[in-house]
Amino acid sequence: MLGLVPERKIYSVSELTGQIKDILERTFRDLWVQGEVSNFRVSPYGHYYFTLKDESAQLRCFCHKKDMRFYKFRPEDGLQVTVRGALSVYEPRGEYQFVVSYLEPAGYGALQVAFEQMKERLRKEGLFAAEHKKPLPLLPRRIGLVTSPRGAVIADMIRILRRRFEGLHLILYPVRVQGEGAAEEIAAAVEYFNRVRAAEVLILARGGGSIEDLWAFNEEAVARAIYASKIPVIAAIGHETDFTIADFVADVRAATPSAAAEIVIARKDEFQRNIATLEHKLANSLRYQILHARQRLTALLAHRGFRRLEAFLHEQAQRADELHTRLRQAFQLSLSRAKHRLEVLGGQLEQLSPLKILERGYAIVFDAQGNIIKHAAGVKLGDLIEVQLARGRLGATVRKKEE
Repeated sequence: MLGLVPERKIYSVSELTGQIKDILERTFRDLWVQGEVSNFRVSPYGHYYFTLKDESAQLRCFCHKKDMRFYKFRPEDGLQVTVRGALSVYEPRGEYQFVVSYLEPAGYGALQVAFEQMKERLRKEGLFAAEHKKPLPLLPRRIGLVTSPRGAVIADMIRILRRRFEGLHLILYPVRVQGEGAAEEIAAAVEYFNRVRAAEVLILARGGGSIEDLWAFNEEAVARAIYASKIPVIAAIGHETDFTIADFVADVRAATPSAAAEIVIARKDEFQRNIATLEHKLANSLRYQILHARQRLTALLAHRGFRRLEAFLHEQAQRADELHTRLRQAFQLSLSRAKHRLEVLGGQLEQLSPLKILERGYAIVFDAQGNIIKHAAGVKLGDLIEVQLARGRLGATVRKKEE
């Protein structure tokens, strides 16, 4: 009897790959793996791709961008990390990969790595450059405070500021200084003061705490708001040994919030002493300059050159007097000559005047149109004519004419 041949089960590539995917995902669902990052890249859609390796093997890793909000740092080649996730299969290529849901630096805090990465990146952009730092105003009348409205920090700062100089205008913009949304509130406060120009100097303040507590002041949004501020900013965050990104970007770093209150304004009595000292120095300087100028003037007056200048001025004054006299005499002579010539020309004009001729018995005859009659042919018998005498005028009729 012939044996039965078992029925063959033939899989498609997709079916086999799908089953392998199911087995891997059921078996290796929640794993922690440690290794060195290599071939790290970010896709155009924002996903992370990298290889996790050790001395004898490697594992392809994929991280979806939606999970990155839980990361405080960015992976980079050569960094030892510990990742959490599950094995899966990328079916289009039939490759198994590790889908990462969380990662952290191995042996070094994630926040510290994120801090160093942010610090280096912003330093290269020039946000810490000394030439960008703005000087603090000498005597600000309006000081903006960006801090929590509760706690000892704000109370200590107000007490110190009022003790050092009365009459200051303090404007508090209350914000959360740690936790979700704190960085956005701090950045918004800095932008508000710049938009309305409500203060001459800003103090960002917070008490001490762990790196997690101070993390809001390490956020990029806060750093860029401080860098863009036209108003000088003092960072007073934590204790003297605490450093944040805000400290490096700010125009002035204060070791503590209380130190910031002492930095921002001098004590009133110190300010008045400085004014008195400056007044004394100014008065001494003016006295010295006046004395020096008086000595120079005395020396100039005694100098031979100055005496010669005085004699020269006297001589020029005399010459001016002489020139004035000569000019006046020349003018009078010219005026006399002009008057005499005018009289001669007047006499000649008078002799040539028609009125003078009429005085000697002559007359001027006009026709009816007012034209001068120069010969008898110009009129006819019976025409009306007028005769101009030296004194008076006659109307006549032509009764006789001889040509």
